[in-house]
Amino acid sequence: MEMEMDTPLTYNNRHLPQSVKDPYWDMDMNLCIVCARCVRACDEVRGDSAITLQSHSGRTIIGTAQGTSLLESGCEFCGACIDVCPTGALVERDYKWDKAVTSITSTCPHCPVGCQMTLEVNKRDKLIRAIPDRHAAANHGQACFKGKFGLDFVNNRNRLNKPLIRREGVLQEATWPEALDFVADKLKTYVGDSYAMLASSRGTNEDNYIAQKFARTVMNTNNVDVSSNTRPELLKPLQEQLGHPSATNSIWELEQASRFLVVSSNMTEEQNVVAVPIKKALTEGTASLIVIDQRETELTRYAKVWLKPRPGSEVALIGGMIRVIFDESIDDHDFLVESCEDVTEFRNAIWGFDLIQVERVTGVPQSQIRAAAREFAASKPAAILYALETLPRAIREECSRALVNLALVTGNVGKKSAGLFPLLTGANDQGSRDVGCAPDFLPGHRNLTSEQGRQRVAGAWNAQIPPLRGVGALDITSAINDGKVKALQVIGNNPNFTNGELGDFLEAAKSLDFLVVQDAFSSELTEIADVVLPSQTFAERRGTYTNLERRVQLLRPALGVKGDGEADWRTICQIAQRMGASGFDYTEEDPIFDELNNIVRVYGGLSYGRLEAEGLQWPCLAADMVDTPYLYERTFETRKAKLVNMTLADAEYPMDSQYPLLLAHGRVLHQPDVDMDIVELNNKNSINRQETIKVHPDDARTLGISEGDWIEVVAAGSTIEGAANLTGHQPGIVNVTTLFGELISELEANSSLDPLQHISTLPLTPVKVAKPVTQAAAD
Repeated sequence: MEMEMDTPLTYNNRHLPQSVKDPYWDMDMNLCIVCARCVRACDEVRGDSAITLQSHSGRTIIGTAQGTSLLESGCEFCGACIDVCPTGALVERDYKWDKAVTSITSTCPHCPVGCQMTLEVNKRDKLIRAIPDRHAAANHGQACFKGKFGLDFVNNRNRLNKPLIRREGVLQEATWPEALDFVADKLKTYVGDSYAMLASSRGTNEDNYIAQKFARTVMNTNNVDVSSNTRPELLKPLQEQLGHPSATNSIWELEQASRFLVVSSNMTEEQNVVAVPIKKALTEGTASLIVIDQRETELTRYAKVWLKPRPGSEVALIGGMIRVIFDESIDDHDFLVESCEDVTEFRNAIWGFDLIQVERVTGVPQSQIRAAAREFAASKPAAILYALETLPRAIREECSRALVNLALVTGNVGKKSAGLFPLLTGANDQGSRDVGCAPDFLPGHRNLTSEQGRQRVAGAWNAQIPPLRGVGALDITSAINDGKVKALQVIGNNPNFTNGELGDFLEAAKSLDFLVVQDAFSSELTEIADVVLPSQTFAERRGTYTNLERRVQLLRPALGVKGDGEADWRTICQIAQRMGASGFDYTEEDPIFDELNNIVRVYGGLSYGRLEAEGLQWPCLAADMVDTPYLYERTFETRKAKLVNMTLADAEYPMDSQYPLLLAHGRVLHQPDVDMDIVELNNKNSINRQETIKVHPDDARTLGISEGDWIEVVAAGSTIEGAANLTGHQPGIVNVTTLFGELISELEANSSLDPLQHISTLPLTPVKVAKPVTQAAAD
């Protein structure tokens, strides 16, 4: 053992057994001094109250708030209790006896919050712990289960140590010069739109700037995107209506907001730390929450108003809210007059949202629509947070526009603690957009259709830029199947390659003429590649990420480089040089960052030196300027914000005749009214309970289902069984709400490389519902 065991504290052996059966952590109450820091962190900071003070044989100790396990107690496994424990009574299970010899603060690569984590490394150069930086502006000392317990994938032995070239159908080791020469020679035959690049959401700004520069200037195509960019519609209306394609405000300003509108977002899992200031404001009674979502998520239990519209009718619902706000004169009239264009025209268009018709389209009663509108407009500042996870692609842009309109009508733009927060998914999705790693935008958010914008970037690069929009991540699979894209370069792995977000991407990739993959680990994609080039993990990298609040932060290397892994920007530069291209002779990250700052105006005042402390939020236009916590305080980029007319239309959602219903799968931390048991499986705690499946009475009559019947919900490739409960809120929707504790147990037991990157999301899923064959026969 390596841990230093000397301590000034008296060891108080209470003769209590250690608790070692819950996921990821161990509890030894013999070491506890009952300081209650863990209880306060869980209650006052996280708002969960999963652990509490208990009386045990006349002695006060720490225990679970409900039952015997954190799985049933509402724990989100953020690790905040571990981080404040001064004695080691609560500790991470893995590497708990290992001593750190170095520690480096860097940026978590799991989501766009950009949490600053102190990475502790042992003498064998293994990452043994990740501790959130309590002074960090992005996360204020908080983390989520992914950042706390999901970073040790960098220690996985399944590393790609050498370049691989497929010869006679088999991937064989090669030298770097040999592999780079091979790739360069091959790519020369695919210059133009037969080539495409998918960069990584974990790629740095420097990586993805070089990736898009290579695609445009060497391969002469705009077929470049980030593999996580499956909802680009979240950002486009923000740029067109306000000026910048980004969130308007800062995460921790949300503590002072008085109203929240959350639209189709499971943020407590996807962008966990964003929910912390929201929950704090709500539990302190200073704010209220409106949720629009068919699913039950953790935030819905905090909601004052929870609207469950017919899928595909969200635009009509938001339009109905705006109509109520105008009808009742609770809009911000002064803000509209002073700061917005086309107000009269927009107001006239909103009259088309007659509430009788809105109720018909959405299935939401008029009384609930009025209640939501009044609640949102009743107090400022108000913030809108949206992921649009359950919306069909066809209406996501329109819904984003409607939300921008709602923020403008209520005067919640350009104010502290208000604004709009598009909830992206990838760690560097915002930065990738900023540096032009997108099929329709150049660095600095310049539209490809702008001749002036193209010339500005082309002049900086001394190269020509193709003017036509390229193929993005959402369309890459069809472009391959149609034969338009024949050569593909992919950087990093992504769950979208296998979860259906990009269609049957892996199958399509098998038909490519040439596939080159840059990655640190073997994957299903590397197995079918023609060339594999070893990369580095985030913990070996230097560079920058930009989080969802526009904060540019440093990525610092904590580990030594494993094998022959190389920085992705450097690999691309060496390929470009072998293809005879100029402008790719960088030797380190600094000149790349300097170059992109010269092109990306809002980064103009940034430098590695200025980012050392806590990162800076763009716009920061010059070295002597401060950064910008919230946008549009004084003016909009186009002088005034733009209201965009809306039209009431019937709900449309793509359906499958084989699966005529939609499953709205929710997930929450705990359900105190649902019976469950904690059972041991392989010496680990797990949840055993009967699922309840909510079905609308109209659908139940059609299907011949009665209250309490045992039924099964069947999707393509999966089945859920449970007892029917005829309280569904919308015809055509089936609701199942499972527990986060079930998910976390599955993740700990998962032996795959990076299970926390591949968590199942909660989209609306086409299903069919029936009684099991045996029961149907009995009936």
